[in-house]
Amino acid sequence: MGQRIVVSDSQESVHFMRYKKQDGQLSIFCDETSPRYVTCVCLLDYDTVAVGDRFGNIAVLRLPKGVTEEVQEDPTGVRALWDRGNLNGASQKLEAIAHLYIGDAITSMQKTSLVPGANDCLSYTTISGIIGILVPFMSRDEFEFFQNLEMHMRVEYPPLCGRDHLAYRSYYFPVKSIIDGDLCEQYSLMPLDKQKSVGEELGRKPAEIHKKLEDIRTRYAF
Repeated sequence: MGQRIVVSDSQESVHFMRYKKQDGQLSIFCDETSPRYVTCVCLLDYDTVAVGDRFGNIAVLRLPKGVTEEVQEDPTGVRALWDRGNLNGASQKLEAIAHLYIGDAITSMQKTSLVPGANDCLSYTTISGIIGILVPFMSRDEFEFFQNLEMHMRVEYPPLCGRDHLAYRSYYFPVKSIIDGDLCEQYSLMPLDKQKSVGEELGRKPAEIHKKLEDIRTRYAF
């Protein structure tokens, strides 16, 4: 993309490289500290990539602020070539802005729109045939609502096997900035008295919560 090349491998996560056309030179100016056995990569924008690995993790990585300007101020590429960080790594490190454990090896990821006229979402598939999507929230209030709903669902509707939901979604790395839609969708499976109890905690009626779940589902998928 532009003068940048995003490279991933089977053990060392993602590297951002700059290509100098005049000299035919490649230099790594940003990489990541966490090892990831990457199986697929999807560019989200000029500074952001989504990666999936063989252990079932999905992460969204972004260049830290100021990196773009520093690259433009170094047109020769010499600074990026010789300015080394720890263990001969790049001097600048990617930031993990979102992370979730899916539980199955990710085989493909694609930024796409599933509904005509809808905003883009990130679809993924796994080796066992799971198809899922990650969708962006449109407002801070919407994110906080689903975050609170997820928190109450962890308490009121625990998994059948008794495993802690938060520990499962944080199996390799702590879950970050992603709400588990599968867990929120199970709100409709709870007994009516529990639905009312959770609704009172959220300050909403059960019908309003059902409407919220339906709206975000139909906005991006079906």
